[in-house]
Amino acid sequence: MPSSADEVVAPGGAKAPARSARVRQIVVSAVFALCVLGSFIGSGAFGGTPIAEAADGLLSSEATLLAPGPGAFSIWSLIYAGLGAYTVWQWFDASDSRRIAWLVAASLVLNAAWIAVVQAGAVPLSVVVIVVLLAVLAEAFRRLVTTRPRGRVEAVVADGTLGLYLGWVCVAVCANVAAALRGAGVDGGSAATGWAVAVLTLVAVLGVALAVYGRGRLAVASSIVWGLGWIAAARFDGPPASDATAVAAAAAAVVITFVTAVARLRSGPMPVRG
Repeated sequence: MPSSADEVVAPGGAKAPARSARVRQIVVSAVFALCVLGSFIGSGAFGGTPIAEAADGLLSSEATLLAPGPGAFSIWSLIYAGLGAYTVWQWFDASDSRRIAWLVAASLVLNAAWIAVVQAGAVPLSVVVIVVLLAVLAEAFRRLVTTRPRGRVEAVVADGTLGLYLGWVCVAVCANVAAALRGAGVDGGSAATGWAVAVLTLVAVLGVALAVYGRGRLAVASSIVWGLGWIAAARFDGPPASDATAVAAAAAAVVITFVTAVARLRSGPMPVRG
């Protein structure tokens, strides 16, 4: 049932969404449209430059050892589809959606801002934007983990979508930082591979922590593993080729997959509220 904070009693005793709920629904819908527009611009439409070619190619799959292969970015189609489903769902479930609605709206604005910043060639600033985005998604994930979904639909459009989103951004932050460092003339020299392996180890630790904290949620682990897999593929094929980086990325993916499976088996199926 909708909570009292999100409903008012209309004449005749019928319940209607409170003004605050309606404002939230409209804002989420508007910023989703903004984010979709940004994604078209980031793909090269409407006069935009494809992300891989923007900022002198610093974010291309060949720019750094931590850049995933181009196929990795197809995950955005699934994330955007999930965000679209969430946007529709929150119109029909004002009470439960309010737990993360403003965070989702903030993430969409930050997503569009990141694309705009990269289009402007300001890669260092894009690091700031994506780190803030990571923090916003981490808070949304925390809220979802601490409260059971009310049904299967919520589990998919909220937990599933935000999990995919968070997992991908965990990997993207590393690639973004590496791109900014390269743009600043810091390439690591002979220690570049060692630094890449160290960062991938940190990603593995983060993925394990999210698996344990999230009790084996599949979405967040799947997108991290997806990103790591594409980093491994890109480094095996090159350029820049690095077998050590590829092996480290693959190993991190295996570890996260194993820990997630164990955590999920121990916790059982995700419980839902009736």
